[in-house]
Amino acid sequence: MSVPPRVPGRLVGVAGLATHVVAEPGPGSGARPPVLLSSGLGGGWYDWKLVLPRLAEHAPALCFDRPGLGWSEPSRLGPTLAGEAERIKALLTTPGVLAPGAAPVGPAVVVGFSLSGFHVEAFARLHPELVAGMVLIDGSAEPEPAAPPTPEQAARSLELWQTVGQFAARTGAAALGTPLMRALAVRATRLGGADLADAAEVSAAGASGRVFTAGLLENATYHALAAQLLELRCERPFPQELPLRVIAAYGVSPVARLLPFAGGSLRRRREQWRARQQQLTRMSAHGKLIELEDSAHFVPYDRPDAIVEAVAEVWAQLV
Repeated sequence: MSVPPRVPGRLVGVAGLATHVVAEPGPGSGARPPVLLSSGLGGGWYDWKLVLPRLAEHAPALCFDRPGLGWSEPSRLGPTLAGEAERIKALLTTPGVLAPGAAPVGPAVVVGFSLSGFHVEAFARLHPELVAGMVLIDGSAEPEPAAPPTPEQAARSLELWQTVGQFAARTGAAALGTPLMRALAVRATRLGGADLADAAEVSAAGASGRVFTAGLLENATYHALAAQLLELRCERPFPQELPLRVIAAYGVSPVARLLPFAGGSLRRRREQWRARQQQLTRMSAHGKLIELEDSAHFVPYDRPDAIVEAVAEVWAQLV
């Protein structure tokens, strides 16, 4: 698998897979911990194009593509909470991730957007020694997830979605449909309008069908990961002294406003969402909720400055 020159970053061997990593070395002072950014469901490195450069003005910063997404090699296994936590650990402990020959990244401020809120919370519970601080960006929250599938059901689901992805690649539907689906999803989840990712890059990455497949798998295993996190919360405590910022976005995209009877349901969702984000904030004795009225769910595009400010607050608590 080759990466076209127009795509930033490089492929790094992480946890046995070729993983696409985009890293900025930062100013080199070492005064602040590095920052690791993890995308939402089906996302990629381009989700952070407004955030990564700003953070890199102050400290090393990196983002990555999960298996099958962006330019990362797909995995033969479906997503699991433990697997994603181990992936983050490998990114922080493998030499050469920030740059060829560089030392391991080490403890970092981990930032999880949407679905990856599950991943980074699990990581903090399993590997607290590698977490300097945490920012959750409109993080997924399922206090009562549906029952997870049996191993047999999970295996059948994995085979099904891999078959669908292969068919989409052979017919060309993946190359055409991946950027279209992403563009629609972004428009539905931000106030500011269109997707900021380059459509040609999204199409090129999706042509093989692996991005399409990986997105389907992440969606299909969403509730299973939520159930795994609920179980982990009973087994492993969250680090109580960890600086934590939780960003909750309440804006409604123009697309969502067009839905029939949206007003009442959206108001109810807002109050439910606030309660869930408050619950996440209380995980740490040093948690703080940041509420945004002028951003919909896709905060990295609508309010990248709010993310940078939240990370800066975490850095300030570490001084």
